[in-house]
Amino acid sequence: MTTTTTAPSAVTGRVDAALGRLPMYRVVTLLLGLLAAYALLLIGIDRLLVGFTTVGDSALTLVVAVAAAVLSNAAIAWPLGVRPHTESSVITGLLLWFLLLPAVDVEGLVWVAATAVAASASKYVIAVRGRHVVNPAAAGVVIVFTVHHLAGRGVGIANGWWIANEAMVVPVAVAALVVLWRTRKVALGVLFALLGSGLVVLGQVNIGSTFSDALTFAFVSSPAIFLAGFMLSEPLTLPPRRAQQLGVAVLAAVVYAWPSFQSIFILDPPTYWFYTLKSELALVLSGAVGFWLGQRGGVRLHLTGRRRVAGDVWELTFAPRRPVRFAPGQYLELAAPHRGADRRGVRRAFSIVSPAGADEVAVALRVPEPCSSFKSALLATEVGSHLTATAVGGDFVLPRGDRPLLLVAGGIGVTPFLSQLRSPGAAGRDVVLVYGVPDADDVAYREELVATGVPVVLVAPGAPSDLPPGWRHVDAPYVSADLVADAVPDVGGRAAYVSGPPAMVAALRGGLRGRAAKVRTDAFAGY
Repeated sequence: MTTTTTAPSAVTGRVDAALGRLPMYRVVTLLLGLLAAYALLLIGIDRLLVGFTTVGDSALTLVVAVAAAVLSNAAIAWPLGVRPHTESSVITGLLLWFLLLPAVDVEGLVWVAATAVAASASKYVIAVRGRHVVNPAAAGVVIVFTVHHLAGRGVGIANGWWIANEAMVVPVAVAALVVLWRTRKVALGVLFALLGSGLVVLGQVNIGSTFSDALTFAFVSSPAIFLAGFMLSEPLTLPPRRAQQLGVAVLAAVVYAWPSFQSIFILDPPTYWFYTLKSELALVLSGAVGFWLGQRGGVRLHLTGRRRVAGDVWELTFAPRRPVRFAPGQYLELAAPHRGADRRGVRRAFSIVSPAGADEVAVALRVPEPCSSFKSALLATEVGSHLTATAVGGDFVLPRGDRPLLLVAGGIGVTPFLSQLRSPGAAGRDVVLVYGVPDADDVAYREELVATGVPVVLVAPGAPSDLPPGWRHVDAPYVSADLVADAVPDVGGRAAYVSGPPAMVAALRGGLRGRAAKVRTDAFAGY
């Protein structure tokens, strides 16, 4: 979402806006591609995998992994009538290249290709109603290594995680942080990396390593950082709520580190199969738990209506094939495959406008001129068509209890508040909404807000022609923290919820901290 009613830019707002120009798939593809190029350079100058592989063998392994992932995904999708997601397959191939040791002969290349095929197949076989259950790359490695091992062919196809080394640790850490920042999963990644690595350190010290050597082994020679940034953070295999995601991170960290620290508890040592696949098994298990906690299947939506709600803001209404489980304030990620998709891709997340328990699900989007290919395709979708939601989640939900609330919205950032204010849980609560819009006479969801009875401070340049009872106008070009504090004198006793474009949210997050009882934010980038 974007709007013209933004506060002055802050550093975090600029970072969010810059990263938001690209879809998440493109960010991950570019980062993995840069890491691959850097790794090949190091191999070429004998700084990485010295004596084990050549740059030619490594490059060929990379080509085989990516090509097999892309082609097998297309081949499996075609008879099922599903449009293959090529960029997702490229990411799977790149991940597998970093998970598997480079092949040095034809047999090794065949096993690399087989792992890529298994990873692609897992997207359709280990799935429920279109929703991934486990990380495809991890699933591919587990499947093929298990088959290879049971066939008595030794462990030559075992994953190597060779990216975990001193030469790569800094670029891997930077790239992982970018992914975690972009996906709002920094806490999840840090928790997993610190807990998992900490347990590894304990285990290493217990078997006689020095503390310094144990730290090096855990953070440099082990793949915790790469795994946290590029695999555990995958939104499609995570549960919808932040607390649930942190719980999954703890579970994954324990499984990941188990072979290292289990001796502390004098437990039977794990089998070699478990030891070799500990990282992938951590991802598979955490994905299964995330599936159980989440929507448990893709969401099929039937478009039932489309209407303009104000200016260039449109609302789309859907009838879901099965009830959609969501809490007011959460988002729905819509997929709209179309020809000529721009670099932002074919999926976007939109806050749900509908109240909890409604038979239909509505989302709103701003469609400026010019707009993205995604928005053009979505708005052009005919009523009666079917779309898919790939995820439902988010933590921008109101707290329980009766603490007074301050809601601050910028433009179309009002959408999560519509769901919250129209749901039964908001009835009778002390709520004030500060709503910034570019035009005081063209307010999205004006009638719906009036019906809630919530007092509104409308922030817009110029005076409106009329205001509903209980509303008041502040003549200003954008919402600022000082403006909010002046308009809502008792802000110190309220929990503040801020929704809007990244620059506005970043400025208000800092400006309201210390003034409001607590501050929770929801920024929309990349639209």
